[in-house]
Amino acid sequence: MKPLILILLIAITMQTDTIFKFEKTSDITNWTVVNDAVMGGKSSGAFTLNETGHGVYTGHVSLENNGGFSSLRYRFNDISTEGFSKVILKIKGDGKNYQFRVKSKLSDKHSYIALFSTSKTWEVIEISLADMYPAFRGRKLDIPNFDANSIEEVAFLIGNKTAEDFKLEIDSIVLK
Repeated sequence: MKPLILILLIAITMQTDTIFKFEKTSDITNWTVVNDAVMGGKSSGAFTLNETGHGVYTGHVSLENNGGFSSLRYRFNDISTEGFSKVILKIKGDGKNYQFRVKSKLSDKHSYIALFSTSKTWEVIEISLADMYPAFRGRKLDIPNFDANSIEEVAFLIGNKTAEDFKLEIDSIVLK
């Protein structure tokens, strides 16, 4: 009886929900690049699917005209976060720092943010939902960290206050 209980506990704690898993046939039309051009900046970004089926987010961050960021967002019908405490990213970066962002409602002005650093190899990044802090236009807000029951948007943003090229390959985004 004890082994059965242990197996059930492991199965319950290993529960996941895939937000997006990239494959050669993935539809990426709901992924949108938003650059600092919305405020007069000159940064650029692009998103494609490579021959191995990974999402590839590339571009250049420019500091011209008070710019300095590029972002990639994915919007979807709400996904419940109940029973999940982490977001698991399987990515291959370029050694640069990025933000991972979520919105509980598309109508929210603010996002919840986690900072992460990348290496130049495939890696798994675990982000605690409860540690994601609220911010709007680069300013941290005086409201609680993420505690919503669902999300409707995920995004990646690069904005390290330096002009730089970037490349981020994405395999999957999963709730755990």
